[in-house]
Amino acid sequence: MAAEIHVPELGESVADATVGRWLKQEGEAVKSGEALVELETDKINFEVEAEQDGVLQSISKAEGETVNVGEVIGTLGEGAAPEQTEDGQRQEQPQAEDEQEEQPEPEDSGDETSNGHREVEDGAGRASPSVRKLAQEYEVDLAEVTGSGSGGRITRDDVERLIRDQSRPAAPERTEEPERDGKGGAPQPAPAVSEDGRAALEERVRVSRRRQTIAQRLVESQQTTAMLTTFNEVDMGAVMELRKRRKESFQERTGARLGFMSFFAKAAIGALKAFPKVNAELQDSELVLKKYYDIGVAVSTDEGLVVPIVRDADRKSFAEIEQGIADLAAKAREGKLTLDDLRGGTFTITNGGIFGSLVSTPILTLPQVAILGMHKIQERPVAVDGEVVVRPMMYLALSYDHRVIDGAEAVSFLVRIKELVEDPESLLLEG
Repeated sequence: MAAEIHVPELGESVADATVGRWLKQEGEAVKSGEALVELETDKINFEVEAEQDGVLQSISKAEGETVNVGEVIGTLGEGAAPEQTEDGQRQEQPQAEDEQEEQPEPEDSGDETSNGHREVEDGAGRASPSVRKLAQEYEVDLAEVTGSGSGGRITRDDVERLIRDQSRPAAPERTEEPERDGKGGAPQPAPAVSEDGRAALEERVRVSRRRQTIAQRLVESQQTTAMLTTFNEVDMGAVMELRKRRKESFQERTGARLGFMSFFAKAAIGALKAFPKVNAELQDSELVLKKYYDIGVAVSTDEGLVVPIVRDADRKSFAEIEQGIADLAAKAREGKLTLDDLRGGTFTITNGGIFGSLVSTPILTLPQVAILGMHKIQERPVAVDGEVVVRPMMYLALSYDHRVIDGAEAVSFLVRIKELVEDPESLLLEG
């Protein structure tokens, strides 16, 4: 008996998702607990697993389609699917061209999955429905495509690569019909083919759900807040000297690596306690002052920036903060963050210095009202006690919502962070 595959609960305030990619193909045998499909949400990607042994009988939602919680996206059947056997026979005994033409194409039925039956052309069994549709639109023979996926699976990138290789300048007729995105979406404008053939050098890549959400929230942040940025610089000499003396014993004792982030997290907490409005949230006509300190740490991943949260950072030691950040960063890069890892946060720290940034203006993470930007440590000549000396300096940036925080308060807050970092022993007292 066939079992339906449903979109599971996605977490609080998350109602829909995008089908990222199917990890199994129609007719393929699966085991209970094995991942079937990857779904993308605003915050995280996660896999839907098979609830029983069987065969992926049909795929009803193609890659790129938006699905809601509880919606059916496919079915699991028992035993070997008949289409799998038929495909194997047809691969051994290819049909004549006129017989193949009698087989219904996905466009004929209006269903991208053709009611669960796979295409019979050579190579089609190694491609998902959306990839097959893309190949049909560009008249690509899947038998000529070398699959780079697991088990020789043909991916969208494989087909697009062949399309680019086969593109010719003298093909303006391709612009006469609208191009579809290959994932069940609305028709997309076809790229103009210029006389010099530059269209062959262009690549169209679907923007992930997370990247779209990041873009939307960045624009929303700039449009809904009175954001300003104030700058200062901090002498990192004392922290660097302390790390040099203590990092080996610190790691041996705690198992955590002593980085710069724990110093700035502790300094930020000390400054937040002195200036509570910076650790607040504006809700209509009320300002919510938060007496807990959940520090967000921006982490760069292949799909964009995410900000996992170190909970109750004021109650944590240097080692616990360092280990917490390391664990969250590893989960982010492996795509294993949960919604709880990302929910909330009262203040955010981002470090563009790891990429070589000397100075920048970070954008607020709503509904927070401030964000601290760290940057590259660079030796520069500075005046100390009337003498010019070379010191390891870092520019700091504090972006803040001027509706909540006055300029003087923002400047004073950043100066307090500077004072604490330049005197790292004081962080023990502030903690």
